[in-house]
Amino acid sequence: MEIHVDFNAIDTVTETLGWIVIVFFANKIYQKQMVKPKVWKIPVIILAGLISLSINWNMFDVIVKLPILPLGVWILYFVRKRKDRAERWQTYRSFAWLGFGANFIFFASTLLTIPVHHAIYPKDEPSVHISKVTNAAIIKIHPSAKDRSLNKDSLLNQLDTLRQEPIYSNRWYEETIMNTESNKRNERFPYQLIGTSSKWGSGLHTLIYVEEDGKGILLSAPKMQLYFRSKDSLLEGGE
Repeated sequence: MEIHVDFNAIDTVTETLGWIVIVFFANKIYQKQMVKPKVWKIPVIILAGLISLSINWNMFDVIVKLPILPLGVWILYFVRKRKDRAERWQTYRSFAWLGFGANFIFFASTLLTIPVHHAIYPKDEPSVHISKVTNAAIIKIHPSAKDRSLNKDSLLNQLDTLRQEPIYSNRWYEETIMNTESNKRNERFPYQLIGTSSKWGSGLHTLIYVEEDGKGILLSAPKMQLYFRSKDSLLEGGE
């Protein structure tokens, strides 16, 4: 049984720092207030203040959210105004707006995370996706695959020298499907590499396919595909 833990260390660190900043400002607000609110209500108000209407867009395969309307603050305002006197709302108003402001803290942390993550875990380097090969093996995913096994030493020795090449999707489709009789079709990537793990803390979970000649690997993630060629075969008897 394989267990994948997609732990993203950069996201975890920046989110933790973000919450530390929020707690810092919450404490500053609390100390300055003449009428102290109940402490247990403060995180509830802040979390409610986080609710917002946001604009989302994709930046380097990361969804970035820019808050534009403080829906949580508005909801809290109408609830508190209706249930209590206006003075009670004044007690919690700053915490509600802090919750909305927290969206911008996380927005900034996401913008910071993107270049830092790319610098520490460059996605175009195979060694980031294939870090540990102790339990690595290949499985056949197409009937055209032959009985071969993974050469771990070859994989380890060539990880840093794999050469990235373009993905010719149309040409590959024509070669394997269009110009070949159905009973003679071979899958270009009939093997899947399993039992590997990406570099610790990268949060990357990539499917890895091995080419029929054992010299090509295809790294496939939801928003990315990369193709690499090796000098020697990664499979036993793959020449």
